[in-house]
Amino acid sequence: MVFTFQVTKNDDASAARLGRLSTSHGVFDTPIFMPVGTQATVKAVTPEMLTEMGAGIILSNTYHLYLRPGADLVERAGGLHKFMNWPRGILTDSGGFQIFSLQGLRKISDEGVVFNSHIDGSRHFLSPQIVMEIEQKLGADIAMCFDECAPYPCSYEEADQAVTRTSLWAKRCRDSHNCSDQALFGIIQGNIFADLREKSAREITALDFPGYAIGGLSVGEPKEDMYRILDLTHQLLPTDKPRYLMGVGAPEDLVEGVARGVDMFDCVLPTRIARHGTAFTHRGKLVVRNAVYAADFRALDTDCDCRVCKNYSRAYIRHLVKAEEILAHTLITYHNLYFLIKMMQDIRQAIAEDRFNEFYTNFYASYKF
Repeated sequence: MVFTFQVTKNDDASAARLGRLSTSHGVFDTPIFMPVGTQATVKAVTPEMLTEMGAGIILSNTYHLYLRPGADLVERAGGLHKFMNWPRGILTDSGGFQIFSLQGLRKISDEGVVFNSHIDGSRHFLSPQIVMEIEQKLGADIAMCFDECAPYPCSYEEADQAVTRTSLWAKRCRDSHNCSDQALFGIIQGNIFADLREKSAREITALDFPGYAIGGLSVGEPKEDMYRILDLTHQLLPTDKPRYLMGVGAPEDLVEGVARGVDMFDCVLPTRIARHGTAFTHRGKLVVRNAVYAADFRALDTDCDCRVCKNYSRAYIRHLVKAEEILAHTLITYHNLYFLIKMMQDIRQAIAEDRFNEFYTNFYASYKF
């Protein structure tokens, strides 16, 4: 199998660690942030831009690609990499979170999920076996098991049922997955209940997947609950397998996740807030659409060396936002993704040089919420 993972260094003062993950589309170092390209595109930027900013792996979504343009068409194109002209790593989510977000439009059973498309209302059925077939046709380097993500808040009984079904589906996914150059990751559920997280981790790790994701967090729970569950979960997962925290991308959450042993992150946050005129900076979020920046000719982030910060001012970008020009989305998105990718590079360097604790302290000294 072409997928391998090796821990190359552990931090002495925290659970942070360095790793190296190898796929058939390249090798990348962890911890790493994965830009989200839900529909085979990271919104507002090109694959060439992603390469330029140093992205090693991106995420696409099985649910959306299944509905449009369809897995068969992507397979005919030569797989997702060729279809979207992206030469590096791709991870495909199973679409479970999106399906379970379709309140009133889906019905769940142990066999799978019947749901209505959010596009045209058409009726569909997805089972673990069908999802594996779709993900193998898409041809990503890493595929995720089909899981049930319990909402927040939910009852203990609801979360327990989701854990049981996630384990049942994980076994079916593993048994039906037969793509030798695609790694299949299991997903840990359990909401904010410690004993359910322990149960889920025990059952999923027993299936011996090459990697494990922590799902069902960053869905509305308080941050202290997310950090508490991460404190617990990283102790329950194998040390020699990658750990992926799903749907988390705020700078402070990346720092806290790394401190708790997480290797991989993804989130739509940097691209979504960009479309609303908000940029990440080393001093916190900057809402560039605000009137105070109308004549501000500084860069979005004066400590950033991305191509946007080298060439464009806050005043100009605010003008683009107010004029509803598409270029505003591209410039802020590029900067936000660069910011997170560069931040992860800085974190890796800090771990390598035994100064992650210093990085952690300095981050909170300058980043304002």
